[in-house]
Amino acid sequence: MKKGFKEFSKGIIRENPIFALVLGMCPTLAVTTSAENGVGMGIAATVVLLGSNIVISLLRKVIPDKVRIPAYITVIAGFVTIIQLVLKAYFTELDQALGIFIPLIVVNCIILARAEMYASKNNVGYSILDALGMGFGFTAALVLIGGIREILGSGTIFGIDVSFGVIPQATLFILPAGGFLILGLLMAAYNKFTKGKEKVADCESCPIQCFNAEQGEQS
Repeated sequence: MKKGFKEFSKGIIRENPIFALVLGMCPTLAVTTSAENGVGMGIAATVVLLGSNIVISLLRKVIPDKVRIPAYITVIAGFVTIIQLVLKAYFTELDQALGIFIPLIVVNCIILARAEMYASKNNVGYSILDALGMGFGFTAALVLIGGIREILGSGTIFGIDVSFGVIPQATLFILPAGGFLILGLLMAAYNKFTKGKEKVADCESCPIQCFNAEQGEQS
């Protein structure tokens, strides 16, 4: 029980994909113009992460080491395709808002990193908890960033007017520059809160880096 809670909770604070691991920056900056977009992107990525972690954990002893990254990408692409079709069929507005960033989940380093660093080395139960924790942490971070940008830039939160007609709106915050500014401030606050004592990841732990290094050694 204690280990299970640890595996779930680490993705929320200690190994938060955005603030600690600094992964998935492209969709983080691009889709967080509103809290609603953050929720949609976060849930989509969580579903893909959960499905791929389960399948990869089940097949971890079957997939050959030399083709593990292409195999992981194939599994992830299958779940992304399902999510994309569901969005197009039932959530048209959200699909249009997220646009190209839904299919780009296939190469999202958060998904690949959990497949390589965790699901391929642990059983299904722990892989599910890892996926849920990382997905929750990713979603929470997106909603936080998107919520702040939406309030400051549009005077709304989830489409509800909270400006009361007296709070001025700063369009800067729904532009790319505003995304960088809010992300930087939140990361500074995160580092202050955690005191920067724990280094949880570096470039060498990225699955693509590992795969490229192995290919270089073989050549």
